[in-house]
Amino acid sequence: MTYFNPKRLDLALRRRRMTARQLSEETGITNVSLSRIKQGKQGPESETVDLIAKALKYPKSFFYGGDIDKIQGTYVSFRSLAAVTQREQHAALAAGSIGFMIFDWVEKRYDLPEPDLIDFGQERDPSVAARVLRQHWSLGERPVSNMVRLLESKGVRILSLNENTKNIDAYSCWRDGTPYVFLNNFKTAERSRFDAAHELGHLVLHKHGGASQGKEAENEANSFASSFLVPKADLLANTRNLRTLNEVIEKKRRWGVSAAALIYRAHKLGLITEWQNRTLNIQLRSTYKSSEPNPMSKETSVIWSQILKDLWRQGATRERIARDLGFPSDEIESLLYGLAETENVMAPVQNGPKLRLV
Repeated sequence: MTYFNPKRLDLALRRRRMTARQLSEETGITNVSLSRIKQGKQGPESETVDLIAKALKYPKSFFYGGDIDKIQGTYVSFRSLAAVTQREQHAALAAGSIGFMIFDWVEKRYDLPEPDLIDFGQERDPSVAARVLRQHWSLGERPVSNMVRLLESKGVRILSLNENTKNIDAYSCWRDGTPYVFLNNFKTAERSRFDAAHELGHLVLHKHGGASQGKEAENEANSFASSFLVPKADLLANTRNLRTLNEVIEKKRRWGVSAAALIYRAHKLGLITEWQNRTLNIQLRSTYKSSEPNPMSKETSVIWSQILKDLWRQGATRERIARDLGFPSDEIESLLYGLAETENVMAPVQNGPKLRLV
């Protein structure tokens, strides 16, 4: 593409959480000119693009690329929508568009696992859907050791949202028959696991988008995640009673959930009374406040470790991907943050999906 693409300008503005007015003030380009450029009514001079690229910290070549798939906000459910600012929402969705480009680049070079999810559009009981999907994946009632690696092995494309905000937990979407999940690694490991299961719930329960938003959809996804991570039969077999907070903290490690999530699940299944539920939650909040007791380590990706390891062997880096795609390397860092640590990328990878070089 040899002409300036205003859609890419819009995406870069959203990623940098910048308004056109702020860009105008930083570059000296008039509001009228920027408005015409954004609307595609005026092709900017090369010097003008230089100013835009410098202000937004995007390579000049980025603005001359083709159209990028845009995630429609109406098909994405943000759990804490009241707390999410419009800029945060737009930046997170724009990150998804960059993520599409990254996976398009990867899939030209590697064979990734094919999607193996079930569409539960007609089954609105989340606990039933969770149980059936577990059976489909031959998980039985055993705990899931690593949610990120499980989803990757079932064809879900996973990237991180290093947005440095607690307002956005995660989000998911379908694109051309492929499921995507974006996880905010600003959370604890336990919360990220629940977020991954929550988004899996959206993918299988609300694939067609009509009922993917709102309190009811969020409650369904939460119920799915709770049932998927802590199967009823396994909980009953391994927990006769949760009388004290110490017992909760000890037991939560089996299922890789937060203490609060285990208390909720136990109460939901009638293993503890309403009084015990309230007492345990009060003790948890007063003792640990915002921290998670007996925390887990962050989950990492098998696929990204394998990809980066193979690229490393070829003498390539994340910067190479960014150059090939024409966007700044900090976008690569952001979308892979916490999924595949650089210092561990050369280590052997076990128990995960295998890649084949195309």
